[in-house]
Amino acid sequence: MSHSTSSGRLPQEERNSATEVLPPDRPPEHAPDAARAATEPDTAASGGAATDPATATDPATGTATATGAGPAATDSLSAAAGAGAGRRERHPVAVRAGAWTTTVLAGALVLVTLLLPNDPARLTPAEFLRVPVEGIAGAALLLLLPQKVRRAAAALAGVALALLAVLDLLDIGFDEVLGRGFNVVFDWVLLGDGASFLQDSIGRAGAIGVEIGAVVLVLALLVLTALAVVRLSNLMARHGATAAGATLVLGTVWVLSAALGLRIAGTPVAARSTSDLVQARMDGVSATLKDERAFAEEAATDPYHGVPGSRLLTGLRGKDVIFTFIESYGRSAIQDPLTAPGVDAVLAKGTERLRAAGYSARSGWLTSATYGGSSWLGHSTFLSGLWIDNQQRYRTVTAGDHLSLTKAFRRTGAWRTVGIMPGVTKSWPEATFYGLDHVYDSRELGYRGPKFSWSTMPDQYSLAAFERLEHGRPHDKPLMSEIILTSSHNPWAPLPRTIDWNRVGDGSVYRSIEKAGKNPVDVWQQTDRVRTEYGKSVQYSLNTLISYVEKYGDKNTVLVFLGDHQPVAKVSGDHAGRDVPVTLVAHDPAVLKRISGWHWTPGLNPGRTGPVWRMDAFRDRFLKAYGPHPDSAAPSPAR
Repeated sequence: MSHSTSSGRLPQEERNSATEVLPPDRPPEHAPDAARAATEPDTAASGGAATDPATATDPATGTATATGAGPAATDSLSAAAGAGAGRRERHPVAVRAGAWTTTVLAGALVLVTLLLPNDPARLTPAEFLRVPVEGIAGAALLLLLPQKVRRAAAALAGVALALLAVLDLLDIGFDEVLGRGFNVVFDWVLLGDGASFLQDSIGRAGAIGVEIGAVVLVLALLVLTALAVVRLSNLMARHGATAAGATLVLGTVWVLSAALGLRIAGTPVAARSTSDLVQARMDGVSATLKDERAFAEEAATDPYHGVPGSRLLTGLRGKDVIFTFIESYGRSAIQDPLTAPGVDAVLAKGTERLRAAGYSARSGWLTSATYGGSSWLGHSTFLSGLWIDNQQRYRTVTAGDHLSLTKAFRRTGAWRTVGIMPGVTKSWPEATFYGLDHVYDSRELGYRGPKFSWSTMPDQYSLAAFERLEHGRPHDKPLMSEIILTSSHNPWAPLPRTIDWNRVGDGSVYRSIEKAGKNPVDVWQQTDRVRTEYGKSVQYSLNTLISYVEKYGDKNTVLVFLGDHQPVAKVSGDHAGRDVPVTLVAHDPAVLKRISGWHWTPGLNPGRTGPVWRMDAFRDRFLKAYGPHPDSAAPSPAR
């Protein structure tokens, strides 16, 4: 076999036909073939000739000719060239359509990443019909760069766009659940909490599948966006004059649109979404770091820090005081048209039941520091008297010795302080900050029944365990207890039901109740069904708590119960407020008399017009109502 190949000149019609089927971004014959093979796999895939240092190209025919390769290499090159030419000749339309489709998809992907909003309310077609200034500026820059630098810059730009798109998607997800965007400084830890919740909702196998899918999608987005930008930059480089003209036209359109304020369906045509979002994230990081320092100073100053225990909470001495948080018990439960009838009926009947047992109640509203989740932020805000709306503030305050409301009881030496925490499944060092003598977590409550989705045990069991382990036992001093009720935690399926207290036992009785319950996947298919089941979960928690006070309360019982935050937006609706109900129940009229100046509504339902305070205001108001108020003009610094 000869060491070279040759071919006769094609007739004019055949040469024209071969030229017409080239893909739109096929490199010219004089482009460096080795670099092209490394950076443009689409050309080789669509039949473009790949040249080796041992070959040359006949300028007349475009046929590869061996210049120094051995017989085997020459045969291989000849076969490859022939196969590529054969594909183009046999399927010219398919080859051309594939190349055009790939290029169009690359452009669409880049456009979407440039224009993707981080607000779910803005996910409309009009958002993606705008002209992004970042794309115009990026195209102009790539046209000016040398070839090697251009390719590297294009790949890096693609990765950066993909990362920004991932952050936008996190913003959308956090907004749907927590009513706020994703904080790039301290919200990464919440992804682990989300994975745990997912596992509790759909099972371990399903959660692992979702996590793997999410990782694959992120990696695919990073790779595909980088390849897309590289492909488009190569296309612009091969058609420099056309690309420069198109960039100039688009730049002119953007300037005119911005100057004239042109809009499509109310959305500005001239877009600068990416640069605005980058600036917003940089500002957010800066604000977060400044807030961390400012909050540390705020937490270190406490008007009650130096008040001796003998002067604290003198108006509650001898009382068993219970602070109870009801998960996701928000204003929506009482005022949403779908959930309110059932919940309001429970509150009205509960008011009558407690009155018959000798109790009175007053109710108001607190504005929570969190929404849809992160319950610990609401708990710490309520108990510390500080506004704790992010994870960094939570870490700062729980690492210090700011006086929490529960710790104030312990400082007096007049109460034993305990916590009932069924949602805590591992070590919880924050117990020291809260001043609790003992914490009963999910491992110490003796439960032998099934989990109810995220909730490790039904609320009735938690209260029964509290009675068995602490409240029902003889004590040399009264109890101050913090109890977390979790049955109203989403996904609100399956739900427990109230049973006779004598049947609770070790919780095994709940196995049949859990099996008869609904599947979270079925419930979450329809918004109305989710809202209905949410309402039922709140009714269960309220009924259980009221029933506990009826059965186990006495003349010294004082109960403060409240919601930690509103439910997720799927239940509470977009842009819902953050108000949660708060109620104080007591048998002794003197206890309620001390808060008469609060003007709270009589009964368990605060009503639509009840007073509204920020949640961080409660600690100081409570300490003032039940003990002397310190001189706030000369606060004592916390250590």
